[in-house]
Amino acid sequence: MMNFISMADLTYDDITDILDMAEELKEKRARGEISDHLKNKSLAMIFEKPSTRTRVSFETAMADLGGHALYLNWQDIQLGRGETIEDSAQAISRYVHGVMVRANAHKTVVQFAKHSKVPVINGLTDIEHPCQSLADLLTIYESKGKFADIKFGWIGDGNNVCNSSILAGALTGMDVVVACPKGYEPNEAVVKKAEEIGGDIKITHDPEGAARDADVLYTDVWVSMGDESKKKIKMRDFQGFRIDEKVVEMAKDDVIVMHCLPANRGEEITADIIDGPHSVIFEQAENRLHAQKALLVKLLG
Repeated sequence: MMNFISMADLTYDDITDILDMAEELKEKRARGEISDHLKNKSLAMIFEKPSTRTRVSFETAMADLGGHALYLNWQDIQLGRGETIEDSAQAISRYVHGVMVRANAHKTVVQFAKHSKVPVINGLTDIEHPCQSLADLLTIYESKGKFADIKFGWIGDGNNVCNSSILAGALTGMDVVVACPKGYEPNEAVVKKAEEIGGDIKITHDPEGAARDADVLYTDVWVSMGDESKKKIKMRDFQGFRIDEKVVEMAKDDVIVMHCLPANRGEEITADIIDGPHSVIFEQAENRLHAQKALLVKLLG
């Protein structure tokens, strides 16, 4: 694996290797042990879209591993002034050992990786958010101890996180049920790829179908960054697709509830669920750090 652009870039063995290392690195950090797997190595982090968790987790990951992260705002570098992606990729990749790109369009990261001399990581695009899915898989495994016979119920927008979740479920053998309003289904090409992998994927417009007997319930914001102009329409269309106490009661007694954050409390999920006993949302946020550390070691080490 040279790059990490999509969850489909991984095999099941890749995933288990990354998760095993993530658990090891997480335990070492808790004990205060220093890891210098990436000593004297640098990661360029290019942000076309702003972020909290992606920036903090990647910067901290590189520091923890003995390396260094450089924050590059799209508008502060030549990409924001018209330099081509091809030229930027060839130049930047000669300075550093890896590049993380958080972009509006998936094709931007694909193009950057095509011309880069070092590994490229997708920090989020309009199609996928694979780093989030690695953290999610770590969280699910910590809570359930397995992926087989796990029902993963997604309720809400069929967005980039949903797309990566579908692929993650297919790769690990989870049963994935996605419930979204009509017109907000996940990417058709992603679903097709997941089915080719061998995934058990069901797309429905019935949130109860996704919630019933679920081991995992997952949601994300109804209005993604950049879609603010569609808020009024989406607030109408997504009524009935909220994770609340009634929905959680349809799932298994030991269901875990996930959200990639930031959350709009009271919209896609209620505050009592975020703060309740089924929530692993902040463990999930923490696991961005540990999963990405393992990914960085695999790619840059």
